[in-house]
Amino acid sequence: MKRITTLLLALGILATAQAAAVAQLTAEMKADGWVSIFDGKTLEGWKSNETTAGFKVEDGCIVGFGGRNHLYFMEELKNFELKLDVKINKGGNSGVYVKSQWQDAAWPTTGFELQVNSSHTDPVKTASLYNIIKIFKAPHNDDEWFTYHIICKGNTLECRVNGEVLWIYVDPMERGGAPQGEKITEQNKRISQKGYIALQQHDPGTVPQFKNIFVKKLPD
Repeated sequence: MKRITTLLLALGILATAQAAAVAQLTAEMKADGWVSIFDGKTLEGWKSNETTAGFKVEDGCIVGFGGRNHLYFMEELKNFELKLDVKINKGGNSGVYVKSQWQDAAWPTTGFELQVNSSHTDPVKTASLYNIIKIFKAPHNDDEWFTYHIICKGNTLECRVNGEVLWIYVDPMERGGAPQGEKITEQNKRISQKGYIALQQHDPGTVPQFKNIFVKKLPD
C-alpha cells in the first residue's frame, strides 16, 4: 500500500510539474519581447465565433471538439511573430490563422490559414498556406507535437516548423498592386492589414491541441 501511495504521489508531482511548464517563457524569450497569450488554464483573451461550444482547456492545452468553430485571440496585430505547439489526431483537420478579421459563425475569408493536417483526406498538409502554397507531405506524424513559428512582417509571411524555414511568401498585392485585371479588395489585400490570430476546429472527427502560445510584436 505504501509503495502504491508513493507511486501515486510521484505521478501527481510529475503531472503538476508538466502543467506548470505550460505557457512558461524563458528569461531569454522575455528579454527578447515574447509574451504568452494563453495561460494554460483558461480561455481568457480568446473568443469563439460560433454559438456552440468548440474549445476547452485540458491538461494545459486548448483542445478543439465538435463541429466548425474558430477561436480568436482578441487583439489585432500587424507585424509580429507567433510560436505555438500543435498536435492533430489521425484524420483530423485544423489550421492556424493570422491577419484574419472577426467573422461571426463563418469560415474566415480574410487573412491567412496555415494548415494543420497530417492524414486528413484534404491533400494539402501542415505548413501549407491555404489556397496559396501547397505542401502534400506533412512535416510531422499523427498525434505528434510540432512547433509552428510564423512571422508576419511588412509584406512577407514566413513559416517555420520545428525550427526549419519551409517558405517565405511575399504578398503580390503589396508588390506594386494587383495582377493585371484583378481588383484589389479587402479579402485579397490581406497581409498589410491588422488582424487576429485564430485557431480552427474543423469538424466532429477532428481533435486539435494547442499549447505554449507566444507572441512577439515587431515594429511597424
